[in-house]
Amino acid sequence: MGHQLTGVINRLLIQGLMASFVWQYRIYSMPDEWWTYPALFIGLEFCYYWYHRASHEVFLLWATHSTHHSPNEMTLSAAYRLGWMPFLSFSWVFFLPLVLIGFSPIQVFTMLSINLMYQFWLHTKLIGRLGFLEGILNTPSSHRVHHASNLKYLDKNYGGILIIFDRLFGTYAKEEKNIQITYGLTHPNYSSNPVEVVFRVWRELIISVYQTPGLKNKLKIIFSPPS
Repeated sequence: MGHQLTGVINRLLIQGLMASFVWQYRIYSMPDEWWTYPALFIGLEFCYYWYHRASHEVFLLWATHSTHHSPNEMTLSAAYRLGWMPFLSFSWVFFLPLVLIGFSPIQVFTMLSINLMYQFWLHTKLIGRLGFLEGILNTPSSHRVHHASNLKYLDKNYGGILIIFDRLFGTYAKEEKNIQITYGLTHPNYSSNPVEVVFRVWRELIISVYQTPGLKNKLKIIFSPPS
């Protein structure tokens, strides 16, 4: 509920206004042809991969995304444990290049919604490996690895619907039968208080920035990997 309420700001003020602004200065307008939608699908997967990867490798983005990784169990409900501050993490910036090259804001954010809806069923331990599809699609097996806090599995499998960009950029990891997965954060959060769950990493970021002298060092913390 918190994510949906704050998401109104993200969708209307940020995605709506900024995407509309970028749309005015687009370098091309994509035609209404059959190939436009497969091209958008692949382009959005590429942008989503880098957004998701940055959400793990940049402290500012991790402050919001860490909420999604806080569940200590892998169930379908984990799909809806989401941060409340995406507008402050600038996650929307990663998808604006698609608008700039000529896909309309409605097309881009509709495709993004489809991508996110697909990921709901990935949050389960009940579905095993899916054969040859493991090399193409993001599956429950691949996503279990993504939610693991085991050292071998950290920061792997960032894809949305596809897993091909993880394979191309070296961030793919296969779920191993002999490794017992530990879910959640490397420093687990067992609180049942939603405010504590959502803002714990934000608090850590703000304290780190406040206690660090010098603007350059403060910016380095904000845009460096969380530790």
